[in-house]
Amino acid sequence: MRRLALPAAVLAGAMALTTGCGGSDEGAGKPELTVGSPYMPQPVSDMAAGFLTVVNEGGAKDELTSVSSDIAGSVTVHETVGQSMRETDSLTVPAHGRLVLESGGNHLMFEKLKRKPKQGEKVTVELHFATSDPITVEMPVKAATYRPATGH
Repeated sequence: MRRLALPAAVLAGAMALTTGCGGSDEGAGKPELTVGSPYMPQPVSDMAAGFLTVVNEGGAKDELTSVSSDIAGSVTVHETVGQSMRETDSLTVPAHGRLVLESGGNHLMFEKLKRKPKQGEKVTVELHFATSDPITVEMPVKAATYRPATGH
């Protein structure tokens, strides 16, 4: 019985030290989101696309669950799989990673536009997440043929 008591005590002491010292990385267990490179190509119909990058510096993933804008009847989140795009309920923003919404890939679709924004204007959108607070983004309207020089 004595042989088991010493290793058990050592193990318990090591676990207490690990638990007590492990909290030095504040925010490691939650998402920390920022948004960059937003834009909307000038629409040519009553629909438009939107592109941006959500960066997560935090230690937990989050999910983009919906988007709203007063310029559109609805804004939907689309994923691209192979050569097909389809509406999806959410897109993951990985911990210590990024969600890239880009032309030819995952993107936003603005449907039933109330008006067609012109190049040089800004469209306000609100991004909603599963865990994080909503983020409001001013999305500049670019030429219909605009392609970012550095990509997303």
